Amino acid sequence: MKRLLLAAGMMSALAVPVAAQDIGGDYDVLGTNLDGSSYQGTAQIVVTSETTCEIYWTTGGTTSSGICMRNGNAFSAGYVLGDAIGLVIYEILDDGSMEGLWTVAGKDGSGTEKLTPQ
Repeated sequence: MKRLLLAAGMMSALAVPVAAQDIGGDYDVLGTNLDGSSYQGTAQIVVTSETTCEIYWTTGGTTSSGICMRNGNAFSAGYVLGDAIGLVIYEILDDGSMEGLWTVAGKDGSGTEKLTPQ
């Protein structure tokens, strides 16, 4: 019985870091705009709970901010860019980087973006 409890405790201890992996911090940003042109910059993610956060981007001379949420290896954010509202959906990769697609309300198409931890 002790072995069973020890094994169960070890397995739950191993599962916690994956589920609660901290995504907060500073990131380098590389992306493509809706017209296919490229951009780069930085992003900062501030964790506000186990699954929610705030995100801030600086790309070129543009800044934007939003709220974000994590669900397993999916990470999404709603943001404000000037007068427009946008949405980005990323996949969290094993190395901690994120690759995703984004769009802005009222615009055709989508852009791409990769966040790489600094």
